[in-house]
Amino acid sequence: MATVAGVEIRGAVEGRAKEILSPEAVDFVTRLQRGFNPRREELLQARAERSQRILDGERPAFLDETRAVRDGDWKTASPPPDLLDRRVEITGPVERKMMINALNSGARVFMADFEDANAPTWENNLQGHVNLIDANERTIEFKNPDGKEYRLDDGIAKLLVRPRGWHLPEKHVLVDGRPVSGSLFDFGLYVFHNTQRRLAKGEGTYFYLPKLESHLEARLWNEVFAFAEAEMGVPRGTLRGTVLIETILAAFEMDEILYELREHSIGLNAGRWDYIFSVIKKFNNDPAMILPDRVQVSMTVPFMRAYTELLVKTCHRRGTFAMGGMAAFIPSRKDAEVNRVAMEKVREDKEREAGDGFDGTWVAHPDLVEIATECFDAVLGERPNQIERRRDEVQVSPEQLIDTAIPGSTVTEAGLRQNVSVGIQYIESWLRGNGAAAINNLMEDAATAEISRSQVWQWAHNHTKLEDGREVTPELVRKIEDEELERVRKEYGDELYNKGRFDEARSLFERVALADQFDEFLTVPAYELVD
Repeated sequence: MATVAGVEIRGAVEGRAKEILSPEAVDFVTRLQRGFNPRREELLQARAERSQRILDGERPAFLDETRAVRDGDWKTASPPPDLLDRRVEITGPVERKMMINALNSGARVFMADFEDANAPTWENNLQGHVNLIDANERTIEFKNPDGKEYRLDDGIAKLLVRPRGWHLPEKHVLVDGRPVSGSLFDFGLYVFHNTQRRLAKGEGTYFYLPKLESHLEARLWNEVFAFAEAEMGVPRGTLRGTVLIETILAAFEMDEILYELREHSIGLNAGRWDYIFSVIKKFNNDPAMILPDRVQVSMTVPFMRAYTELLVKTCHRRGTFAMGGMAAFIPSRKDAEVNRVAMEKVREDKEREAGDGFDGTWVAHPDLVEIATECFDAVLGERPNQIERRRDEVQVSPEQLIDTAIPGSTVTEAGLRQNVSVGIQYIESWLRGNGAAAINNLMEDAATAEISRSQVWQWAHNHTKLEDGREVTPELVRKIEDEELERVRKEYGDELYNKGRFDEARSLFERVALADQFDEFLTVPAYELVD
């Protein structure tokens, strides 16, 4: 490979990875890094300072300095003609076979994920970009060791891509001696290799933007989009992004986020699992903000209801998409009754979203596409979306967004046990390179693992009592770890268990669930343990 001045690549570059990391592509990423990383680092420092103020007692509120934006009569750019119907979107990692299945699933959109559903090993990331090129070329194929072959059907889902969040680095590529931003690396390579390919088919290049905490972070993305369009020589608005509202602070700046991205916006999404994690994280030292068992924090509890209602109102007022949350159930091959109960809950969730005005929703498994589609078909009919449906009657106060009281809720041993078990099992899967793990008939990703470990931290550090009166202590957590890992060992068998990375996973779980200081993201220390 020809080298780019100031760039060091610390991972193997073999086979088609040479195509991905061509000198021209690396140069493009390098210019993104040099142009925008200083501001990214400033914004991450601002995040940390604001987080400390909240831990010191400050409460989030709608911003006085942006009142004119919230009160103004403006619209985002109209949705692109090739992406008017998003009624069901399926998500998954950039793994080749899963991408083919998702594109063939019957969903309107597939979000290929470099973030929460992807363990960011060097091999996963580079192969993911190979897969995306092949998907855009419609040449992507896969053959199982058993001989089964996978290829694209005639009609496939529209492709969106989620790069990593602003907080994550790509340690295998150094620019001027420092790791490149994971966001800019993922975004830059995808834009460089695929924008012209997609334009040739009359399609724009579309993204999901994760983990934003402020409109200033959205402004940075807008500047990145504009720079990339100019460098690629494509029309303004070719690149578009849907922002995931998956942090409590972003919920107070939805209008402002849309405003900053307005020429590049295709709406907002209710990222429910990370949103719950964000609430726990930002108020982790406040006994009044303790959340109960994860299963009790449904989309209909008051603070979650307030957030989703405000999201629909905000998006439709600005003429853009409001996308609903994830259904993470994975159908069982053995238990029909488990499937029946779960499918009823999925249907209830999707009927509520469609009835509330969402334009589409997320599912994690192809078997959920049909039921979700039925729910939105019943409301939308022949219309591609319901952006025209205003929700002017919705009024949400700052107090409602952070009122986490859930009448009758409890913290139970079962909830603690679930958090410990899921947290360790997911981390172990992630360390082996699998970021989308099927555990107990749910598709667990980094977001749900974050809930698991952050709840344990919050309960243990606030001396929370279980419903039976026992206090959640580090000793109790470690006892449950012993018991749950023994259960997993019996389920796996000694040989398979011993091939795993459970000891490392347990150690990391304890670090992010029991340490004196709360780690902002478990994926940051976990990334140190993967190649």
